Amino acid sequence: MSEEPSGYEPLPLPHRRGLGDAEALAAVEAFRDLMRQRHTVRDYETRAVPEEVIAAAIETAGRAPSGANQQPWHFAAVADPEMKAKIRAAAEEEERQFYAGGAGDAWLAALEPIGTDASKPHLTDAPWLIVVFAQRYGVNPDGSRRKHYYVPESVGIATGFLIAALHQAGLSMLTHTPNPMKFLNGLLNRPENEKPVMILTVGHAAPDATVPKAATIKKPIEEIMSVHRGDAERKD
Repeated sequence: MSEEPSGYEPLPLPHRRGLGDAEALAAVEAFRDLMRQRHTVRDYETRAVPEEVIAAAIETAGRAPSGANQQPWHFAAVADPEMKAKIRAAAEEEERQFYAGGAGDAWLAALEPIGTDASKPHLTDAPWLIVVFAQRYGVNPDGSRRKHYYVPESVGIATGFLIAALHQAGLSMLTHTPNPMKFLNGLLNRPENEKPVMILTVGHAAPDATVPKAATIKKPIEEIMSVHRGDAERKD
């Protein structure tokens, strides 16, 4: 988007999924069951993944809602082994400082059941890395800045779309957030207005892949959902 659109022009709703209640329940339960099979994976096959699959997943992410429809995101897909090696080297340097004390005792204790350390071989083993950038502001053709709204929320929603699409494709992934991540702008030639927020490693899980037992424990529905019914809907 090179400039902000002006004027409001309503269009008829272009797509409508008219599911009945039973169909809706069946559809959402099927999707829930699919997402129950999603696991964060650190062990990958070197088997290639077609670029078309990655592009379709990123295109899905681009359909996410965003503040004022500014779409403040960019996804840099990296398959080049040399570039992946550079990203891994820079990320591991940051991670060594993190695990050497930069994180603090409480954070490191929280990570202990996950079994992570400063070594990140998945960054070179996985056939693809997708680096998620948040555009803190837009840039008009004349070089002036254009304000973006609800950037973290918008990018978070788009990343969720992306993860779900990759899982739909039968791929595994890991969300990696070295801190700081500014080195990614230089390596991937991204502009100053973009802030790297996450690296997704993407590929096929290795035959001997494992996951931490702690990561399989999810909060039950009773802990993550509260329902506020009107008086007419309350049951005795």
